[in-house]
Amino acid sequence: MIILLLLVLVPIGWSAARYFLVDADRGNWQTADRTSAGLLPPASGNQEALIRVYAARTLRWRGIFAVHSWIVVKERGAQTYSRYDYTAWGEPIRSNGFVADGRWFGAVPETIVAVDGEDAARLIPKIRHVVENYKFRTHGDYSAWPGPNSNTFVRAALDAVPELKAVLPPTAIGKDYPYDGWFGATASRTGLFVSLAGYLGLTIGWVEGFELNLLGAVIGFDIRRPAIKLPGIGRLGRIAGP
Repeated sequence: MIILLLLVLVPIGWSAARYFLVDADRGNWQTADRTSAGLLPPASGNQEALIRVYAARTLRWRGIFAVHSWIVVKERGAQTYSRYDYTAWGEPIRSNGFVADGRWFGAVPETIVAVDGEDAARLIPKIRHVVENYKFRTHGDYSAWPGPNSNTFVRAALDAVPELKAVLPPTAIGKDYPYDGWFGATASRTGLFVSLAGYLGLTIGWVEGFELNLLGAVIGFDIRRPAIKLPGIGRLGRIAGP
């Protein structure tokens, strides 16, 4: 029990120190930088279909614990990107409310999924189906903790495209919220998960690795792409990928 507490408290303490020393000056939501991070080329200059999932630290003290994630798609030949966020304000599913690869209120996003060409063209309709039919889409559905939140929304999209073999980072609080049942197959279909309303849960899969969710804090490890997973910090080791 002591070791378990240390695995939760020490990483969160380190993340808190980083926040107060480095990230606390990102400013308020009205003035924080939301310009492009330069991760995408101009849409008009890229004729290929494209899928991206990004995640970036949330604003203010919540960034100690969590990231916000979102989805970007572009069909073959399209002249613009389509970005989808699930937010606590305005329309719950926000379409193109922000720059596709924009900083999230000053935080530079991390690329979680990157697919181009024919594979992207084949999978985009599945993602759009989730966006159009996501059940937590009315005002008042959003809940920052334990969910459903932005990471629950993105997890639902990833569940629809197991071919991506994509895993949200341990800091994506809300990804374990059981939006479609408390027990089932993981997004990659290579394992199983169980979740008690997002407060407690266990995930075991070849792609997902081993993850123990304690009140949103995820502790785990990945054998396939050697790494440990810690709350507040995220993934330490080989970067996630197919």
